[in-house]
Amino acid sequence: MILLLICGYFVLLMVISWLTSRRATNATFFKADNKSPWYLVAFGMIGASLSGVTFISIPGLVGATPEVMKLLTGTATLKANIYFSYMQVVMGYIVGYAVIALVLLPLYYRLRLTSIYQYLGQRFGYYTQKAGSAYFLVSRVIGASFRIYLVAIVLQNFMMDAFGIPFWATILIMVTLIWAYTYKGGIKTIIYTDTLQTLFMLIAVVATIAYIGSSMGQSFTEILNTVKNSEYSKVFFFDNGWSDPNFFFKQFFSGALMAIVMTGLDQDMMQKNLTCRSLKEAQLNMGSFVFVLFFVNALFLSLGALLYIYSSNIGLSLPKSTDNLFPLLALRHFPTYISVIFLLGFIAAAFSSADSALTSLTTSFSTDFLGISSNPDDEQPNDKKKRIFTHIVFSLIVMGLVILADQYSGDAVINKLFKFAGYTYGPLLGMFAFGIFTHRKINDRLAIPVTLAAAILAVLLDLYSKTLFNGFTFGFFILAVNGFLTFLALYLISKPAKMDGE
Repeated sequence: MILLLICGYFVLLMVISWLTSRRATNATFFKADNKSPWYLVAFGMIGASLSGVTFISIPGLVGATPEVMKLLTGTATLKANIYFSYMQVVMGYIVGYAVIALVLLPLYYRLRLTSIYQYLGQRFGYYTQKAGSAYFLVSRVIGASFRIYLVAIVLQNFMMDAFGIPFWATILIMVTLIWAYTYKGGIKTIIYTDTLQTLFMLIAVVATIAYIGSSMGQSFTEILNTVKNSEYSKVFFFDNGWSDPNFFFKQFFSGALMAIVMTGLDQDMMQKNLTCRSLKEAQLNMGSFVFVLFFVNALFLSLGALLYIYSSNIGLSLPKSTDNLFPLLALRHFPTYISVIFLLGFIAAAFSSADSALTSLTTSFSTDFLGISSNPDDEQPNDKKKRIFTHIVFSLIVMGLVILADQYSGDAVINKLFKFAGYTYGPLLGMFAFGIFTHRKINDRLAIPVTLAAAILAVLLDLYSKTLFNGFTFGFFILAVNGFLTFLALYLISKPAKMDGE
């Protein structure tokens, strides 16, 4: 029954793909012909920004303790339980999204960009654009691989193994399905499939909360009070200062920076915004998106608290990995209808980020490296073939990395993604900040080596921070450090811009 439902779900995606990709051109694939309704973009971005990583990791992290994290990582990575501390990051998101709406979106729309890294090319030159695009490509390939891996491992453990299907075949099926419904319509198809996928994801979360409340004999109001009065509901952490990864100001500022770099400087997320009919609609989309995102994250954390409370009530031994708590309960301890809803929501959440990742990777490489235009009047005879081939290559790369990720282990997946983003998005933060807040010109040919050197220095500072700074750890704040080092490196290879007439 579960297999039939999943097949039916993908048939629905294929129908949407067929409806949205008729008479599709490169302009359709890259920018949806600039005709996307802003409210669909805003709602669909919820699923894409959360993904299967959030669907699994955030609820599990609610109950993460120093002892659990030491067991998973081999080191004492926490000084206090995590609880609802992630909301401090989400509060920072609000500031970050305001910067995107008021600073970055007007810039992108004024320049009529297809790939946002075209800005770096116009501002600094050829090599800087390639460097910015390359940082995105590396980060998004690995991020998409981890996201698909998270889905695949759950499907493999809880379903595919029962049918004797090997892991590599599971990955092949998943990536092939994603390619099949996105290769033609691209971002236009994704705008509509993301809307459907976000809906399934939220239905799964609400249905699970409702079932847990019902099993404990509690109404909706009583569920809220249970979460509020539980040990898990602590949001603010001020006690241990900057050495604590959960410290409020560290997480708040990190959240703001992550929103700017992982949405505003990320082709995947901004490509959706650039499909709106106008700048005003794109800004309206961003305002609506951040409002809903705040409450959706609170909903996920509340679900996490309820999962731990429910586990305690039934005497369940917690899994070694916090990522496995939600799947374990949903597929082994909840009724069949909740298991089905969970799987559909889980797959929807994961695929809503994976499909747009492959599309944005194709868009960025096609635009920044192959020079393919999104203007129908400039389209060359072989441009469409090049774009489809690029899409296939990135699908194969992601497939290979996911199979390698099967050998990867460690703490919660979302921490791996955010930590890696600190190293790959930091240079983007520095490059865009230098371009927007200064008028200096850089030596374009040195852009790649100096930004790479800054990123390597940030990695070393992060690895040895406890020794160098008396126990201090950067956490997600490494984004700011990496961005500052990149900004400083670019200043060292820059000179004042010549004024008109000089």
